[in-house]
Amino acid sequence: MLNLANLRTLLSRVLDPPSLHTVALFTPEGELVCYASCPTKAKDHVRVLVGLSTEIWQETREQNIGMVDSELGHLLVMPVETPKKDEDDEPIMLLALNSETSVPWSELELKVYYSAHAQQQKKTHPIASDAYFSAPTTPKPLIRPDPYKLVAPELQQLRETLLDLLGSSHPSLTEIAKYYFLHPSKQLRPLLVLLFSQATNGLGGGWHLKKWAAECEGAGGRAEELDRPLTRPDVLNDWNPSMPDHTASFQSSFSLRPPRPPHQAPTPPPFPPPGIPTVASPLALLPTQVRLAQIVEMIHVASLLHDDVIDRSPLRRGAASAPAAFGNKLSVLAGDFLLGRTSAALSRLGESEVVELIASVIANLVEGEILQLKSVHAEELGIAGLSPSVGQDNWNIYLQKTYLKTASLMAKGARAAVVLGGCKEGEVWKEVAYAYGRNLGIAFQLVDDLLDYEAGEATLGKPGGADLQLGLATGPALFAWEEHPEMGPLIKRKFEQPGDVELARDLVRRSSGVERTRELARAHADKAREVLSVLPDSEAKGALEALTERVVKRTS
Repeated sequence: MLNLANLRTLLSRVLDPPSLHTVALFTPEGELVCYASCPTKAKDHVRVLVGLSTEIWQETREQNIGMVDSELGHLLVMPVETPKKDEDDEPIMLLALNSETSVPWSELELKVYYSAHAQQQKKTHPIASDAYFSAPTTPKPLIRPDPYKLVAPELQQLRETLLDLLGSSHPSLTEIAKYYFLHPSKQLRPLLVLLFSQATNGLGGGWHLKKWAAECEGAGGRAEELDRPLTRPDVLNDWNPSMPDHTASFQSSFSLRPPRPPHQAPTPPPFPPPGIPTVASPLALLPTQVRLAQIVEMIHVASLLHDDVIDRSPLRRGAASAPAAFGNKLSVLAGDFLLGRTSAALSRLGESEVVELIASVIANLVEGEILQLKSVHAEELGIAGLSPSVGQDNWNIYLQKTYLKTASLMAKGARAAVVLGGCKEGEVWKEVAYAYGRNLGIAFQLVDDLLDYEAGEATLGKPGGADLQLGLATGPALFAWEEHPEMGPLIKRKFEQPGDVELARDLVRRSSGVERTRELARAHADKAREVLSVLPDSEAKGALEALTERVVKRTS
């Protein structure tokens, strides 16, 4: 057994063989304790080379040392001595990962975490065959399916049934609430929810319970039950002729009604003990996850209604914007109405963590809008705005706003989908979903910002150069500022003077701003694809990988 006192010395000695570059020390839960690597290799990108020969394995096999296979190679697991009671450290294991390829450190951490988890699971499923310890075979390349085609029927049904959630007792409110849903959209946010649901359903420790609830009448997870209000219809909706259930008219006084008998939920059956996490086959979607996909799209559209009022945008999705068609007041009220509908729908999903996540998204959207107002109207509001010179502060504000207004809904929506699939606290799946959504959302918005300079009105479905017209300095302008100092005064006065917008667009075109913004978007998209490596292979995972490429290469 190892002793904590000589651990770091051991790590350094293990690196002596020229064929092994890096070893890492983690807790059994996957928490990094320390690591050692070749001095010429940076921690953020390490190369871990094959260094354990068959002879070494045979020598150590009888000393309580185990090895498991991962996608990156062999994983050596070595138990260490349990600390004494007066020590704060937890018991640890030494993990040495061997690979022929260059590995980002974050991916290494995820791989080690998952492999340690799998090792714990395999203790109850021992493999007797010596073939288990042989070198891993090269996996066949996975053909990445088209993300939208993979879930096309579900997206179509989602759009059709979503309109049923928007009925109001005021026909004009119903009309404007449905307005943007009747125009073509990318549906990226519900797409993420559906794909992550398929890619992770079956992996979480609570999957069997969630699947049972979706199939058992009275358990609350069936599609029919999600449409059934928790509160009596005449109380929840008062008077609403658009609702299928009976609601109370205001033609007479409201009478006392006897309470409904309490609902007795069925008792779930005993489930099999947990085994090695496996994606459900065929790929599965739960009714609660489909409803979540509708909820995130409703929140997105509510934010568009409010944004178009604030930004005075004349176009949205190639047609007149809601404020242009219906006026500002009705647009704001329709956005509020949508948020009210999402709140009711959220309450029926039966997961407090999901309610918390989505509620925080709504707060993030408001915070992002305030941050944007701060950057444009700082002097009017009496608050500090962008610093007079381009620097990290300006980039931090820009990227923070990008997360709050765009990436937050993608990241937390994907995480919520995995929670609805039975992912428990301490399992890595929802961490993967959030990291992917956060990186992909930022990449998506960065590309959106550069398209404001590259694409025309017909392609974007909204006016070209809209960001500059609003006084916004996005990624391409901030990069151009680094190369052309004369961009600074234009940004500071929010492109308000005649000719400012045209000069700013010219400075961006004469700089590498657009190219550097796309490179930054690609870096975030690449990171999104990297974090998927911890998921088992499936068509849904392949579609999520393909989506990272599509987001960066899109032209509209």
